[in-house]
Amino acid sequence: MIDFVKDVRLWFAPRLLRDEGETPDYRFSLANERTFLAWIRTALALVGGGFAVDQFLPDLRWGVRVGMSLALLAVGAACALRAVNHWVRCERAMRRGEDLPPSRFPVLLSLGVGLVAVAIMVVVLLGWTTGR
Repeated sequence: MIDFVKDVRLWFAPRLLRDEGETPDYRFSLANERTFLAWIRTALALVGGGFAVDQFLPDLRWGVRVGMSLALLAVGAACALRAVNHWVRCERAMRRGEDLPPSRFPVLLSLGVGLVAVAIMVVVLLGWTTGR
Protein backbone atom coordinates (compact mmCIF):
# COMPACT_ATOMS: atom_id res chain seq x y z
CA MET A 1 0.00 0.00 0.00
CA ILE A 2 2.86 2.37 0.79
CA ASP A 3 4.39 1.74 -2.66
CA PHE A 4 1.05 2.51 -4.31
CA VAL A 5 0.79 5.83 -2.48
CA LYS A 6 4.36 6.65 -3.50
CA ASP A 7 3.58 5.65 -7.09
CA VAL A 8 0.55 7.95 -7.19
CA ARG A 9 2.66 10.80 -5.83
CA LEU A 10 5.13 10.18 -8.66
CA TRP A 11 2.31 10.53 -11.21
CA PHE A 12 2.21 14.23 -10.40
CA ALA A 13 5.91 14.76 -9.64
CA PRO A 14 7.94 12.56 -12.02
CA ARG A 15 11.05 14.63 -11.28
CA LEU A 16 11.17 12.76 -7.96
CA LEU A 17 12.09 9.66 -9.96
CA ARG A 18 15.57 11.14 -10.26
CA ASP A 19 16.07 10.14 -6.62
CA GLU A 20 15.56 6.49 -7.59
CA GLY A 21 18.81 4.79 -8.57
CA GLU A 22 20.71 5.81 -11.69
CA THR A 23 19.53 7.39 -14.90
CA PRO A 24 18.93 4.64 -17.47
CA ASP A 25 19.86 4.87 -21.12
CA TYR A 26 17.45 7.45 -22.51
CA ARG A 27 16.31 5.00 -25.21
CA PHE A 28 14.75 2.82 -22.52
CA SER A 29 12.96 5.78 -20.97
CA LEU A 30 11.67 6.82 -24.39
CA ALA A 31 10.48 3.26 -25.08
CA ASN A 32 8.68 3.31 -21.72
CA GLU A 33 7.03 6.59 -22.73
CA ARG A 34 5.96 5.14 -26.10
CA THR A 35 4.36 2.23 -24.28
CA PHE A 36 2.55 4.69 -22.03
CA LEU A 37 1.26 6.55 -25.08
CA ALA A 38 0.05 3.28 -26.65
CA TRP A 39 -1.97 2.55 -23.48
CA ILE A 40 -3.40 6.08 -23.63
CA ARG A 41 -4.42 5.58 -27.27
CA THR A 42 -6.14 2.36 -26.27
CA ALA A 43 -7.92 4.16 -23.42
CA LEU A 44 -9.08 6.92 -25.77
CA ALA A 45 -10.40 4.37 -28.26
CA LEU A 46 -12.37 2.62 -25.50
CA VAL A 47 -13.79 5.90 -24.23
CA GLY A 48 -14.69 6.88 -27.80
CA GLY A 49 -16.36 3.51 -28.29
CA GLY A 50 -18.37 3.95 -25.09
CA PHE A 51 -19.49 7.38 -26.22
CA ALA A 52 -20.35 6.08 -29.70
CA VAL A 53 -22.47 3.23 -28.32
CA ASP A 54 -24.43 5.69 -26.19
CA GLN A 55 -24.86 8.41 -28.81
CA PHE A 56 -25.16 6.52 -32.07
CA LEU A 57 -27.20 3.45 -31.14
CA PRO A 58 -30.39 5.10 -29.84
CA ASP A 59 -32.58 2.20 -30.99
CA LEU A 60 -30.99 -0.19 -28.51
CA ARG A 61 -32.89 -0.82 -25.34
CA TRP A 62 -31.84 1.73 -22.75
CA GLY A 63 -30.34 -0.78 -20.30
CA VAL A 64 -28.39 -2.59 -23.00
CA ARG A 65 -27.06 0.63 -24.53
CA VAL A 66 -26.11 2.19 -21.21
CA GLY A 67 -24.59 -1.06 -19.91
CA MET A 68 -22.34 -1.50 -22.92
CA SER A 69 -21.45 2.18 -22.94
CA LEU A 70 -20.55 2.23 -19.25
CA ALA A 71 -18.52 -0.97 -19.60
CA LEU A 72 -16.42 0.55 -22.39
CA LEU A 73 -16.03 3.84 -20.51
CA ALA A 74 -14.98 2.02 -17.32
CA VAL A 75 -12.42 -0.13 -19.14
CA GLY A 76 -11.09 3.02 -20.87
CA ALA A 77 -10.75 4.85 -17.57
CA ALA A 78 -9.00 1.86 -15.98
CA CYS A 79 -6.63 1.66 -18.94
CA ALA A 80 -5.70 5.34 -18.66
CA LEU A 81 -5.03 5.08 -14.92
CA ARG A 82 -3.07 1.87 -15.36
CA ALA A 83 -0.97 3.47 -18.09
CA VAL A 84 0.50 6.12 -15.83
CA ASN A 85 0.98 3.69 -12.95
CA HIS A 86 2.78 1.22 -15.21
CA TRP A 87 4.98 4.00 -16.62
CA VAL A 88 6.08 5.04 -13.11
CA ARG A 89 6.69 1.45 -11.97
CA CYS A 90 8.78 0.64 -15.06
CA GLU A 91 10.77 3.86 -14.87
CA ARG A 92 11.56 3.18 -11.22
CA ALA A 93 12.59 -0.41 -11.95
CA MET A 94 14.91 0.69 -14.76
CA ARG A 95 16.53 3.28 -12.51
CA ARG A 96 17.06 0.69 -9.78
CA GLY A 97 18.39 -1.93 -12.18
CA GLU A 98 15.51 -4.27 -11.30
CA ASP A 99 13.40 -6.51 -13.50
CA LEU A 100 10.43 -4.74 -15.03
CA PRO A 101 7.30 -5.28 -12.92
CA PRO A 102 4.92 -8.00 -14.07
CA SER A 103 1.34 -7.03 -14.73
CA ARG A 104 -1.98 -8.84 -14.99
CA PHE A 105 -3.61 -5.77 -16.50
CA PRO A 106 -3.22 -6.84 -20.18
CA VAL A 107 -5.20 -9.99 -19.36
CA LEU A 108 -7.88 -8.00 -17.52
CA LEU A 109 -8.10 -5.47 -20.35
CA SER A 110 -8.40 -8.25 -22.91
CA LEU A 111 -11.13 -9.96 -20.90
CA GLY A 112 -13.03 -6.69 -20.43
CA VAL A 113 -12.90 -5.79 -24.11
CA GLY A 114 -13.71 -9.36 -25.09
CA LEU A 115 -16.77 -9.48 -22.84
CA VAL A 116 -18.08 -6.19 -24.22
CA ALA A 117 -17.45 -7.43 -27.77
CA VAL A 118 -19.42 -10.63 -27.05
CA ALA A 119 -22.25 -8.55 -25.55
CA ILE A 120 -22.33 -6.38 -28.67
CA MET A 121 -22.39 -9.49 -30.87
CA VAL A 122 -25.35 -10.85 -28.89
CA VAL A 123 -27.17 -7.54 -29.28
CA VAL A 124 -26.49 -7.50 -33.03
CA LEU A 125 -27.65 -11.10 -33.43
CA LEU A 126 -30.77 -10.73 -31.29
CA GLY A 127 -31.59 -7.19 -32.38
CA TRP A 128 -32.50 -5.79 -28.96
CA THR A 129 -34.14 -2.59 -30.03
CA THR A 130 -36.76 -0.39 -28.45
CA GLY A 131 -39.28 -1.57 -31.01
CA ARG A 132 -39.66 1.72 -32.88
